[in-house]
Amino acid sequence: MSEPVYLDYQSARPVDPRVVEAMLPYFTELFGNPAALHEVGDRAETALEESRAKVAAFIGAQPEEIVFTSGATESANLALSGFASRNRRAGDHVVISEVEHISQHNIAKALEKSGFRVGKVPPDQFGRVNPEKLRARIADDTILVSVGWASNEIGTVQPIDDLASMLHGTGVAFHVDAVAAEGLLPMDMSTVPVDLLTLSSNDIYGPQGVGALFVRHGVRIAPVLLGGGQERGLRSGTENLAGIVGMGEAARIAAEELPAEASRLSAMRDQLIAAVLETIPDSHLNGHPTERLPNNAHFRFDGIEGESLLLSMKDEGVSVSTGSACSSKTLEPSHTLISCGLLHEEAHGSLEFTFGRFSRDEDVDRVMDVLPGVVDRLRRLSPLYKTD
Repeated sequence: MSEPVYLDYQSARPVDPRVVEAMLPYFTELFGNPAALHEVGDRAETALEESRAKVAAFIGAQPEEIVFTSGATESANLALSGFASRNRRAGDHVVISEVEHISQHNIAKALEKSGFRVGKVPPDQFGRVNPEKLRARIADDTILVSVGWASNEIGTVQPIDDLASMLHGTGVAFHVDAVAAEGLLPMDMSTVPVDLLTLSSNDIYGPQGVGALFVRHGVRIAPVLLGGGQERGLRSGTENLAGIVGMGEAARIAAEELPAEASRLSAMRDQLIAAVLETIPDSHLNGHPTERLPNNAHFRFDGIEGESLLLSMKDEGVSVSTGSACSSKTLEPSHTLISCGLLHEEAHGSLEFTFGRFSRDEDVDRVMDVLPGVVDRLRRLSPLYKTD
């Protein structure tokens, strides 16, 4: 049997060996607590701040604007819940897009339970948020807007520059979930007026269990975890030093390699999209045809379910996804695809391919060796697929 092919980089990425090498000393001889007032602690604090500077440089921020967390979910909670709690006197209205990651929707539900009102902006058929539609949702008591830089499912990239420019000067803070886009698209907080930005370590080939939140100078948020006051009092708890060192090194590598890597990935993406649409009848590309992540190809196939496709591809040694891994345990169709106007049966027939740093051109060939046959076999078994 051929070597397994992994094309689910959106759900998890391996840690880059260069990152592992940078982390290893911090599990043993460089194990100190950054808060300790001795030489070992000083050495740990130096490593912590060097890593903070690397993450800041990755997104064009200042080191003091970076707060380390346990991952993107905690960063998003700190951004949304922390900002809403700290600024409640200014208003109780929060706006998100309908195509946000499920974690953002769940945070929004929690805000509603605590008395906030949450408005949602629908996307167009490609999953893009129109700045004018967002503007129409802004009220006098709106304090925060949250929009993901790109969809982790369909790959559509949002017009973040336009959205940020529209909100700038209104008094409404702008949070962006950058997890799906980091390391794939350039980000520069020195030129884009975003107030809060969520980052994940593993999505740039760093270790899992580490994340960061960019908090622009002057933006005030309340902590969601209380304790010893680490990270300027915004995220208490002894820092995961080895993990943070890994995230810092991953950010440095990602910044250096982004242009070439984005070009390489987009070539594989485009090759797969063209091959699938030309070879497999009644196949469709989900998401925007051009404004999409360089590593994302998301399809739907008439007459069959995505879960059957995924399991059949698994049997062929190809690991793919039907959408967000965080909501894959539910039988409900993707809220992102439904928001784009697809019917439930259309949304159920989707399959997502995401390429990454260790993908090869041969992976596309392998997919096309097995996918057409899988689709044909499942359609012949399906009462939902009608042929002329």
